[in-house]
Amino acid sequence: MNQPLSYVHPEAKVAKNVVIEPFVSIDKNVEIGKGTWIGPHVTIMEGARIGENCKIFPGAVISAIPQDLKFKGEETIVTIGNNTTLREFVTVNRATVARGITSIGDNCLLMAYSHVAHDCEVRNNVIIGNSCQIAGEVVIDDFAILSASVLVHQFVHIGAHVMVSGGSLIRKDVPPFIKAAREPLSYVGINSVGLRRRNFDSNRINEILDIYRILYSGKYNNSDALVEIEKEVPASFERDYILEFVRESKRGIIRGI
Repeated sequence: MNQPLSYVHPEAKVAKNVVIEPFVSIDKNVEIGKGTWIGPHVTIMEGARIGENCKIFPGAVISAIPQDLKFKGEETIVTIGNNTTLREFVTVNRATVARGITSIGDNCLLMAYSHVAHDCEVRNNVIIGNSCQIAGEVVIDDFAILSASVLVHQFVHIGAHVMVSGGSLIRKDVPPFIKAAREPLSYVGINSVGLRRRNFDSNRINEILDIYRILYSGKYNNSDALVEIEKEVPASFERDYILEFVRESKRGIIRGI
């Protein structure tokens, strides 16, 4: 349903049952999937690809050009997955040549005033709290939760099932399955409550806890800790994911308690 007070470029591809409220602007080279609701005063700029059954609240701006001086007008895109909600005044910028795509996954919630910069990859079931600011080329894995007013440095990787406390500054990579808090940001335990909510049993949770006891024991540097983990902890998806995450970290992981 298209309101007469909205502007939809004739080249935009909008599914028939998309609801477009008054004072919306939708540019060319935009695609919007069925069942999506576009609230008043939303601006969707060139290069947006929005999935099905999304909700985009008033004042959001999707696919504005990146705030990056290397951007020279090349054709890049933003993708928003299915069943994702963007609350009031969320901004998601287009990519640069670095990756060519800024992506938000399925079933995500980006709360009011949050910003996702160019070339970020926010995977599925992620919650980003009010006023979080995510710099360029950040990767956030599935089921991560950033509480309100978190600031994330460019190139950071945040692991799956992480819980980050409100007001944190994230300068280094945050390994999966943990809680992170304090200043500077530190490991403060595993996210056991979140893991139980997602049907991790006690054995899996205890295995993850054993891994981080070794990694953050203070007895080893990271390389030696990974060797010790491989010796002491049986192979599993969780173990191997943590090992790979730490080995591939480019910024280094956050400190222990």
